Amino acid sequence: MLDYPIKFTPILKEKIWGGNKLKSLLNKETNRDDLGESWEISGVEGDISVVANGELKGFTLKDLLEEYKDRILGKKIYKEFDADFPLLIKFIDANTNLSVQLHPNDDLAKQRHNSFGKTEMWYIMQADKGAKINIGFKESISKDDYISRLEEGKIVESLNFEEVKKGDSFFINTGKVHAIGAGVLLAEIQQTSDVTYRIYDWDRTDDEGNSRELHTALAIDAIDFEKKDDFKLIYNKETNKSSKVASCQYFTTNYLPVAGEVKKDYSALDSFVIYMCVSGNGKVAINGNSENIAQGETLLIPSENKEVKLSGENFELLEVYIK
Repeated sequence: MLDYPIKFTPILKEKIWGGNKLKSLLNKETNRDDLGESWEISGVEGDISVVANGELKGFTLKDLLEEYKDRILGKKIYKEFDADFPLLIKFIDANTNLSVQLHPNDDLAKQRHNSFGKTEMWYIMQADKGAKINIGFKESISKDDYISRLEEGKIVESLNFEEVKKGDSFFINTGKVHAIGAGVLLAEIQQTSDVTYRIYDWDRTDDEGNSRELHTALAIDAIDFEKKDDFKLIYNKETNKSSKVASCQYFTTNYLPVAGEVKKDYSALDSFVIYMCVSGNGKVAINGNSENIAQGETLLIPSENKEVKLSGENFELLEVYIK
Protein backbone atom coordinates (compact mmCIF):
# COMPACT_ATOMS: atom_id res chain seq x y z
CA MET A 1 0.00 0.00 0.00
CA LEU A 2 2.85 2.42 0.70
CA ASP A 3 5.20 1.35 -2.08
CA TYR A 4 4.48 4.21 -4.49
CA PRO A 5 4.99 8.01 -4.53
CA ILE A 6 1.93 9.63 -2.96
CA LYS A 7 0.40 12.73 -4.53
CA PHE A 8 -2.17 14.91 -2.77
CA THR A 9 -4.90 17.17 -4.12
CA PRO A 10 -3.69 20.78 -3.78
CA ILE A 11 -5.60 22.97 -1.33
CA LEU A 12 -5.96 26.29 -3.14
CA LYS A 13 -6.21 29.59 -1.26
CA GLU A 14 -7.53 32.85 -2.71
CA LYS A 15 -5.71 35.89 -1.29
CA ILE A 16 -6.10 39.65 -1.60
CA TRP A 17 -2.51 39.69 -2.93
CA GLY A 18 -2.79 36.56 -5.12
CA GLY A 19 -2.46 36.33 -8.90
CA ASN A 20 -2.65 33.81 -11.75
CA LYS A 21 0.82 32.22 -11.86
CA LEU A 22 -0.25 29.15 -9.88
CA LYS A 23 -2.74 28.58 -12.68
CA SER A 24 -0.71 29.75 -15.69
CA LEU A 25 2.75 28.47 -14.71
CA LEU A 26 2.02 25.62 -12.27
CA ASN A 27 -1.21 24.37 -13.87
CA LYS A 28 -3.36 24.51 -10.76
CA GLU A 29 -7.02 23.96 -11.59
CA THR A 30 -8.88 27.17 -10.84
CA ASN A 31 -10.91 29.88 -12.54
CA ARG A 32 -9.71 32.50 -10.08
CA ASP A 33 -7.10 35.16 -10.80
CA ASP A 34 -6.41 35.89 -7.13
CA LEU A 35 -4.91 32.53 -6.18
CA GLY A 36 -2.20 33.13 -3.61
CA GLU A 37 -1.27 29.72 -2.21
CA SER A 38 -1.34 26.05 -3.11
CA TRP A 39 -1.00 23.92 0.01
CA GLU A 40 0.62 20.77 -1.34
CA ILE A 41 0.93 18.72 1.85
CA SER A 42 -0.91 19.93 4.93
CA GLY A 43 -1.81 18.54 8.32
CA VAL A 44 -3.27 21.86 9.50
CA GLU A 45 -6.65 21.33 11.17
CA GLY A 46 -9.41 22.27 8.72
CA ASP A 47 -7.04 21.94 5.77
CA ILE A 48 -5.95 18.30 5.80
CA SER A 49 -4.54 17.02 2.50
CA VAL A 50 -6.30 14.20 0.64
CA VAL A 51 -4.48 11.55 -1.44
CA ALA A 52 -5.10 11.99 -5.18
CA ASN A 53 -3.51 8.83 -6.63
CA GLY A 54 -3.04 5.09 -6.26
CA GLU A 55 -4.54 2.59 -3.84
CA LEU A 56 -4.75 5.17 -1.06
CA LYS A 57 -6.74 7.68 -3.11
CA GLY A 58 -9.32 9.41 -0.93
CA PHE A 59 -7.43 8.85 2.33
CA THR A 60 -6.60 12.01 4.27
CA LEU A 61 -3.08 12.62 5.48
CA LYS A 62 -4.43 12.16 9.02
CA ASP A 63 -5.87 8.77 8.02
CA LEU A 64 -2.48 7.70 6.69
CA LEU A 65 -0.62 8.68 9.83
CA GLU A 66 -3.13 7.02 12.12
CA GLU A 67 -3.09 3.81 10.06
CA TYR A 68 0.57 3.53 9.07
CA LYS A 69 2.30 5.59 11.76
CA ASP A 70 6.10 5.36 11.61
CA ARG A 71 5.93 3.56 8.26
CA ILE A 72 5.04 6.98 6.85
CA LEU A 73 6.91 9.35 9.16
CA GLY A 74 9.88 7.38 10.47
CA LYS A 75 10.25 6.03 14.00
CA LYS A 76 11.82 9.08 15.65
CA ILE A 77 9.45 11.55 13.97
CA TYR A 78 6.37 9.49 14.84
CA LYS A 79 7.51 9.29 18.47
CA GLU A 80 7.71 13.08 18.60
CA PHE A 81 4.70 14.08 16.49
CA ASP A 82 2.37 11.06 16.68
CA ALA A 83 -0.29 11.54 13.97
CA ASP A 84 0.51 15.22 13.35
CA PHE A 85 2.41 15.87 10.13
CA PRO A 86 5.35 18.13 11.07
CA LEU A 87 5.69 20.18 7.86
CA LEU A 88 3.49 22.38 5.69
CA ILE A 89 4.47 22.49 2.02
CA LYS A 90 3.28 25.32 -0.26
CA PHE A 91 3.67 27.16 -3.53
CA ILE A 92 2.99 30.92 -3.26
CA ASP A 93 2.26 33.55 -5.92
CA ALA A 94 2.45 37.21 -4.90
CA ASN A 95 0.77 39.42 -7.50
CA THR A 96 1.07 42.32 -5.04
CA ASN A 97 3.07 42.62 -1.83
CA LEU A 98 2.21 40.34 1.06
CA SER A 99 1.85 42.01 4.42
CA VAL A 100 4.96 42.62 6.50
CA GLN A 101 4.76 39.86 9.09
CA LEU A 102 6.59 37.52 11.42
CA HIS A 103 5.99 34.25 13.21
CA PRO A 104 6.37 33.32 16.89
CA ASN A 105 8.78 30.66 18.13
CA ASP A 106 7.67 27.30 19.50
CA ASP A 107 7.38 28.43 23.12
CA LEU A 108 5.33 31.53 22.37
CA ALA A 109 3.13 29.74 19.82
CA LYS A 110 2.45 26.93 22.27
CA GLN A 111 1.62 29.34 25.08
CA ARG A 112 -0.66 31.59 23.04
CA HIS A 113 -2.11 29.39 20.30
CA ASN A 114 -1.43 25.75 21.28
CA SER A 115 0.52 25.55 18.03
CA PHE A 116 4.01 24.95 16.75
CA GLY A 117 6.09 27.98 15.88
CA LYS A 118 6.86 28.73 12.26
CA THR A 119 10.41 28.48 11.00
CA GLU A 120 10.36 28.50 7.20
CA MET A 121 12.38 28.79 4.00
CA TRP A 122 11.74 30.05 0.48
CA TYR A 123 13.02 28.92 -2.92
CA ILE A 124 12.37 31.44 -5.69
CA MET A 125 10.87 29.69 -8.73
CA GLN A 126 10.21 32.78 -10.85
CA ALA A 127 10.47 36.51 -10.32
CA ASP A 128 9.44 39.43 -12.50
CA LYS A 129 12.19 41.91 -13.35
CA GLY A 130 13.04 44.01 -10.30
CA ALA A 131 10.91 41.92 -7.90
CA LYS A 132 11.98 42.09 -4.26
CA ILE A 133 11.33 40.51 -0.90
CA ASN A 134 11.56 42.07 2.54
CA ILE A 135 13.62 40.13 5.02
CA GLY A 136 14.71 41.67 8.33
CA PHE A 137 15.64 45.25 9.17
CA LYS A 138 18.22 47.49 7.45
CA GLU A 139 19.81 48.10 10.84
CA SER A 140 19.13 46.93 14.38
CA ILE A 141 16.28 48.88 15.92
CA SER A 142 15.10 49.40 19.50
CA LYS A 143 11.61 48.42 20.57
CA ASP A 144 10.71 52.07 21.22
CA ASP A 145 11.98 53.20 17.81
CA TYR A 146 10.08 50.36 16.16
CA ILE A 147 6.82 51.38 17.85
CA SER A 148 7.35 55.05 16.93
CA ARG A 149 8.01 54.27 13.26
CA LEU A 150 5.02 51.95 13.14
CA GLU A 151 2.73 54.61 14.62
CA GLU A 152 4.10 57.25 12.23
CA GLY A 153 3.60 54.99 9.20
CA LYS A 154 7.35 54.94 8.52
CA ILE A 155 8.17 51.32 9.27
CA VAL A 156 8.89 50.53 5.59
CA GLU A 157 11.88 52.88 5.75
CA SER A 158 13.48 50.54 8.30
CA LEU A 159 13.01 47.32 6.33
CA ASN A 160 15.67 45.46 4.36
CA PHE A 161 14.72 44.59 0.76
CA GLU A 162 16.48 42.07 -1.49
CA GLU A 163 16.02 41.83 -5.26
CA VAL A 164 15.46 38.18 -6.21
CA LYS A 165 15.76 35.85 -9.18
CA LYS A 166 15.06 32.18 -9.94
CA GLY A 167 17.09 29.86 -7.73
CA ASP A 168 17.59 32.29 -4.84
CA SER A 169 16.76 30.79 -1.48
CA PHE A 170 16.14 32.32 1.94
CA PHE A 171 15.78 31.07 5.52
CA ILE A 172 13.33 32.86 7.80
CA ASN A 173 13.86 32.34 11.51
CA THR A 174 10.99 32.93 13.90
CA GLY A 175 10.78 36.58 14.89
CA LYS A 176 12.26 37.90 11.63
CA VAL A 177 10.03 40.41 9.83
CA HIS A 178 9.49 39.47 6.18
CA ALA A 179 7.23 39.92 3.18
CA ILE A 180 7.10 38.36 -0.28
CA GLY A 181 7.07 41.15 -2.84
CA ALA A 182 4.95 41.62 -5.94
CA GLY A 183 5.96 39.46 -8.89
CA VAL A 184 7.48 36.56 -6.92
CA LEU A 185 6.53 32.88 -7.27
CA LEU A 186 8.14 30.59 -4.73
CA ALA A 187 8.15 27.24 -2.94
CA GLU A 188 7.83 27.35 0.83
CA ILE A 189 8.81 24.70 3.37
CA GLN A 190 7.76 25.40 6.95
CA GLN A 191 6.76 23.94 10.28
CA THR A 192 3.11 22.96 10.48
CA SER A 193 1.65 26.21 11.73
CA ASP A 194 -0.70 28.87 10.43
CA VAL A 195 0.17 31.46 13.07
CA THR A 196 1.16 34.81 11.56
CA TYR A 197 1.53 38.23 13.17
CA ARG A 198 0.81 40.93 10.59
CA ILE A 199 2.44 44.28 11.43
CA TYR A 200 1.93 46.34 8.26
CA ASP A 201 -0.30 45.82 5.21
CA TRP A 202 0.62 48.66 2.86
CA ASP A 203 -2.55 50.58 3.87
CA ARG A 204 -4.67 48.44 1.54
CA THR A 205 -8.34 47.65 1.92
CA ASP A 206 -10.69 45.03 0.54
CA ASP A 207 -13.60 45.64 -1.89
CA GLU A 208 -15.69 46.96 0.99
CA GLY A 209 -13.02 49.36 2.21
CA ASN A 210 -12.00 47.27 5.21
CA SER A 211 -8.38 46.95 6.31
CA ARG A 212 -7.03 43.57 7.34
CA GLU A 213 -6.38 42.96 11.02
CA LEU A 214 -2.93 43.86 12.35
CA HIS A 215 -1.35 42.07 15.29
CA THR A 216 0.73 44.92 16.70
CA ALA A 217 0.51 43.97 20.38
CA LEU A 218 1.08 40.24 19.85
CA ALA A 219 4.07 40.93 17.61
CA ILE A 220 6.01 43.11 20.05
CA ASP A 221 7.20 40.20 22.20
CA ALA A 222 7.91 38.00 19.18
CA ILE A 223 10.03 40.31 16.98
CA ASP A 224 13.77 39.99 16.57
CA PHE A 225 14.86 43.65 16.41
CA GLU A 226 18.49 42.84 15.58
CA LYS A 227 19.90 43.09 12.05
CA LYS A 228 21.23 39.65 11.16
CA ASP A 229 22.64 38.60 7.80
CA ASP A 230 21.60 34.98 8.32
CA PHE A 231 18.95 34.61 5.66
CA LYS A 232 20.55 34.20 2.21
CA LEU A 233 21.28 30.53 1.43
CA ILE A 234 24.19 29.52 -0.78
CA TYR A 235 24.27 26.04 -2.30
CA ASN A 236 25.84 23.93 -5.05
CA LYS A 237 24.01 23.10 -8.27
CA GLU A 238 25.72 19.92 -9.43
CA THR A 239 23.53 17.80 -11.69
CA ASN A 240 22.30 14.48 -10.24
CA LYS A 241 23.59 15.39 -6.77
CA SER A 242 21.67 16.42 -3.66
CA SER A 243 23.12 19.74 -2.46
CA LYS A 244 22.12 21.14 0.92
CA VAL A 245 20.19 24.39 0.74
CA ALA A 246 18.94 24.59 4.34
CA SER A 247 19.20 22.38 7.40
CA CYS A 248 17.73 22.96 10.84
CA GLN A 249 16.04 20.92 13.56
CA TYR A 250 12.71 21.21 11.74
CA PHE A 251 13.67 20.23 8.19
CA THR A 252 16.46 19.71 5.69
CA THR A 253 16.03 20.90 2.12
CA ASN A 254 18.33 19.88 -0.72
CA TYR A 255 18.46 21.05 -4.33
CA LEU A 256 18.52 18.12 -6.76
CA PRO A 257 18.68 18.74 -10.55
CA VAL A 258 18.14 15.52 -12.52
CA ALA A 259 19.32 14.71 -16.05
CA GLY A 260 19.03 11.05 -17.04
CA GLU A 261 18.64 8.71 -14.09
CA VAL A 262 19.43 9.01 -10.39
CA LYS A 263 19.07 6.30 -7.75
CA LYS A 264 18.57 7.56 -4.20
CA ASP A 265 19.45 5.40 -1.18
CA TYR A 266 17.62 6.49 1.99
CA SER A 267 18.59 3.47 4.10
CA ALA A 268 20.41 5.72 6.61
CA LEU A 269 17.46 8.14 6.86
CA ASP A 270 14.65 7.66 9.39
CA SER A 271 12.23 10.06 7.73
CA PHE A 272 9.71 10.54 4.96
CA VAL A 273 10.99 12.38 1.87
CA ILE A 274 9.14 15.09 -0.04
CA TYR A 275 9.92 16.06 -3.62
CA MET A 276 8.80 19.48 -4.86
CA CYS A 277 9.30 19.95 -8.59
CA VAL A 278 10.44 23.53 -9.21
CA SER A 279 11.25 23.17 -12.93
CA GLY A 280 10.70 20.71 -15.78
CA ASN A 281 9.15 17.26 -15.42
CA GLY A 282 10.26 13.71 -14.73
CA LYS A 283 9.39 10.42 -13.13
CA VAL A 284 9.73 9.10 -9.56
CA ALA A 285 9.66 5.32 -9.00
CA ILE A 286 9.53 3.05 -5.95
CA ASN A 287 9.71 -0.73 -6.43
CA GLY A 288 8.76 -0.27 -10.07
CA ASN A 289 5.71 1.84 -9.20
CA SER A 290 6.18 5.24 -10.78
CA GLU A 291 4.49 8.62 -10.71
CA ASN A 292 5.09 11.56 -13.02
CA ILE A 293 6.06 14.87 -11.44
CA ALA A 294 6.02 18.25 -13.16
CA GLN A 295 6.77 21.82 -12.20
CA GLY A 296 4.41 22.79 -9.40
CA GLU A 297 3.74 19.23 -8.22
CA THR A 298 4.74 17.52 -4.99
CA LEU A 299 5.19 13.88 -3.97
CA LEU A 300 5.53 12.18 -0.58
CA ILE A 301 7.80 9.14 -0.21
CA PRO A 302 6.84 7.15 2.92
CA SER A 303 9.74 6.46 5.28
CA GLU A 304 9.69 2.69 4.81
CA ASN A 305 10.79 3.12 1.17
CA LYS A 306 14.58 3.30 1.09
CA GLU A 307 15.27 3.13 -2.66
CA VAL A 308 13.89 5.67 -5.10
CA LYS A 309 14.67 6.10 -8.80
CA LEU A 310 14.41 9.49 -10.48
CA SER A 311 14.46 9.80 -14.25
CA GLY A 312 13.91 12.48 -16.87
CA GLU A 313 15.65 14.65 -19.40
CA ASN A 314 16.04 17.75 -17.26
CA PHE A 315 14.11 18.68 -14.13
CA GLU A 316 14.78 20.25 -10.75
CA LEU A 317 13.60 19.03 -7.36
CA LEU A 318 13.64 20.25 -3.81
CA GLU A 319 14.28 17.19 -1.63
CA VAL A 320 12.87 17.66 1.88
CA TYR A 321 13.13 15.49 4.99
CA ILE A 322 13.81 15.64 8.73
CA LYS A 323 17.12 14.43 10.09
